[in-house]
Amino acid sequence: MLVLFETSVGYAIFKVLNEKKLQEVDSLWKEFETPEKANKIVKLKHFEKFQDTAEALAAFTALMEGKINKQLKKVLKKIVKEAHEPLAVADAKLGGVIKEKLNLSCIHSPVVNELMRGIRSQMDGLIPGVEPREMAAMCLGLAHREWYGWHFPELGKIISDNLTYCKCLQKVGDRKNYASAKLSELLPEEVEAEVKAAAEISMGTEVSEEDICNILHLCTQVIEISEYRTQLYEYLQNRMMAIAPNVTVMVGELVGARLIAHAGSLLNLAKHAASTVQILGAEKALFRALKSRRDTPKYGLIYHASLVGQTSPKHKGKISRMLAAKTVLAIRYDAFGEDSSSAMGVENRAKLEARLRTLEDRGIRKISGTGKALAKTEKYEHKSEVKTYDPSGDSTLPTCSKKRKIEQVDKEDEIVEKKAKKSRVKIKVEEAAEEEEEEEEEGVVVVEEEAVSVKKKKKDKKKRIKEEAFSEEEPCTSTAIPNTEKKKKKKKKRENEN
Repeated sequence: MLVLFETSVGYAIFKVLNEKKLQEVDSLWKEFETPEKANKIVKLKHFEKFQDTAEALAAFTALMEGKINKQLKKVLKKIVKEAHEPLAVADAKLGGVIKEKLNLSCIHSPVVNELMRGIRSQMDGLIPGVEPREMAAMCLGLAHREWYGWHFPELGKIISDNLTYCKCLQKVGDRKNYASAKLSELLPEEVEAEVKAAAEISMGTEVSEEDICNILHLCTQVIEISEYRTQLYEYLQNRMMAIAPNVTVMVGELVGARLIAHAGSLLNLAKHAASTVQILGAEKALFRALKSRRDTPKYGLIYHASLVGQTSPKHKGKISRMLAAKTVLAIRYDAFGEDSSSAMGVENRAKLEARLRTLEDRGIRKISGTGKALAKTEKYEHKSEVKTYDPSGDSTLPTCSKKRKIEQVDKEDEIVEKKAKKSRVKIKVEEAAEEEEEEEEEGVVVVEEEAVSVKKKKKDKKKRIKEEAFSEEEPCTSTAIPNTEKKKKKKKKRENEN
């Protein structure tokens, strides 16, 4: 189960560790007698701090009216919805609104009231990082703002600074006195004119003189606490510049004082290594990470230094490591050195700032051969595009894309080519078969012609033999000469014919 707890500094969401103890309502207060016992019952899961008093006042006004402001809605969506657990609230009306708008199951019962009372009694131990003086100042500021807000509600929207608001109330008092009051010492001329104009048309209610006296008493307390805080800061600044000037230059007087207080003294802090100084103040997170075998923290109190704060999130761990190394040198120089100047701290801080600039600029550099070329942004040129009417949008018929049309045409061409190739192959096969048949027929004809010619030659030879035999038997006469000549001519003709 989760618990939504509203404070004057911000919203806190606690996780109930032992729900069995909540069943004993009458003896629940015993579990919150000490901070150690309270930490066994509840544990802080998330804390959303207000930026200024005006934001705190707006948040509590919304809570009194049973509404959810943007900051609370963001916290509930981020933390409670992811946990998938019921939420305990102090106001039943607020729980109904949360359930209606964010669909979260809310619980409101006498047990929850006792739990809220116990958390309030040990609030300083359950919410780390918030000083009691800051909590008291915010409570007083909200008290007098809320009280005087019924009388002059417009003033809180015009003046956002808490100290200036109190000084104006202490000097003027009732709303009717703003017309004749001189606030030039506290406010600029424009703001003063706006305050006087708002006082004339204010919609606030009238209050008695006793209420004004109590409000002025609250204003005096707020002013005194603020002045004491300023004096304490000046004292701390002077003492740190006298004791550890180089540490003050490196991490600031507030972070330096916290480091010295955490170690016990400047000499004890000088004995620590740089890795120890880096995570000093995050011991619980370190041992928790070692037990669960997770990533160890990268920074502790040094996270609040200005150099780490102005670094991008991906470089915070690297800068905190380098800052811790330089800070250890400054600590040892201040603890054991004879010189009380801050020249070393100024020099080391300048080196860290230069290193920080190179880390930040590295993301802007281009990937080149040397790796040193800076990214060049080209000059912007406006190019006007003339758009033409597209008639394809007029048709409601389903049309295929050009790419599909081209593919279909290519497929059809391939099919036609395949058919043509098949037909060509068939024609060639048929022609080859016809040629073979013609060659066979020609061969038969040639064989027959050769046989006929052979027969003719044989007949001619037989005739010649007969004629020669007949010529030998006849006697040689005068008429034989012309016959031989005729025979020769006949022979020549036959030879020519053959």
